[in-house]
Amino acid sequence: MGHHPIHPSSINTEFIATTDLEEMNKYAKLQTRIDRKYIITPEVCNALLSGTGINCKTLEINGHRSTRYQSTYFDTPTLDLHKAAAYRRRPRFKARTRYYQQTNTAMLEIKTKDGRGKTVKTRTEYDEQSLHSLNKEGRQFINTIVEEKEIVEDLRQTLTTNYQRTTIVDLATQTRMTCDEFLTCTDWENNTISLPMIILETKSSQHPSPFDTWLWDHHYRPNRISKYCTTLAVLHPELPSNKWHQTIKNFFLPIVH
Repeated sequence: MGHHPIHPSSINTEFIATTDLEEMNKYAKLQTRIDRKYIITPEVCNALLSGTGINCKTLEINGHRSTRYQSTYFDTPTLDLHKAAAYRRRPRFKARTRYYQQTNTAMLEIKTKDGRGKTVKTRTEYDEQSLHSLNKEGRQFINTIVEEKEIVEDLRQTLTTNYQRTTIVDLATQTRMTCDEFLTCTDWENNTISLPMIILETKSSQHPSPFDTWLWDHHYRPNRISKYCTTLAVLHPELPSNKWHQTIKNFFLPIVH
């Protein structure tokens, strides 16, 4: 499992009121949503927070406004789930365990795409001692959700990501924004890559959020990035990566070389 120290966040939320998980989920649960991701600097993130003028709140858990996440992704030995995403096959899914360090809770999460391209996330509580493997109950849970049942038995750990997340909610539009920093990804061979930028993700049910509008007005457009697929393609250049080519070229290759 591994506990990681909480870094002092580069995201300034001191001037923003706080909210808790219960209130946030009440207003902006958004398990079915449209996601847009942006790769930006901490400076741009802070300009966004101070410049949108919206009445937002930041999630605080046990006194922390920035919380540590650990996600372990599962795939087949031939990385079929990665390739399905790379080739935009439908249906497709992602399977991962997630450990929330501040609340000491673990979940098994399955993300699927519906026919209209929306992300649907289904999850269940999981044994925090088994984060890096799928137990019998975990595989049974995945089988109740996905259509590709023949590959569920072959799923094994392929990548573990660690990062720190700050979550902002706009109660007026019921939209949410997450800002992930200090991202480090380690694959099954212990190869590691880190990203010094912030991955900002907006989650809205239909219309663009006020966060998206501010970013577009300041000439920032969504970037194609998947913490799992993009970083795995960087660590293993033989994998298909056209879908994330521009993101890899702009943000990851300067780190690798």
